[in-house]
Amino acid sequence: MGSRNNLNLVIKSDDIFTTDDYGKPIDERLSEILRRNVSKNDLANIAIQSKVSFSTIRDVVYRTNSLTKSNALAISLLIHAAFENSIGFKLRAEGDILFLGGLLKF
Repeated sequence: MGSRNNLNLVIKSDDIFTTDDYGKPIDERLSEILRRNVSKNDLANIAIQSKVSFSTIRDVVYRTNSLTKSNALAISLLIHAAFENSIGFKLRAEGDILFLGGLLKF
């Protein structure tokens, strides 16, 4: 959705994950939220940006691979993308509800 390339935002995986999070799959709820709110393009762009392979990121998201220090930045960037995308989805849905409600005279 949005481009994170022009932002001076610094994502720190150490602020998101603790030592206990490494070496095991990500939380089930986080996995579900990421799958719902990011696209293949988001994964591809973050793979390029973080220098972590697309397949590694996908496997961590789908919980078939564990979170590691090596892939934590990519997952942190993906969390940020999911956050941005979810805001966009919410705004579009609110606009759609108003438009459709007007047609249905609600």
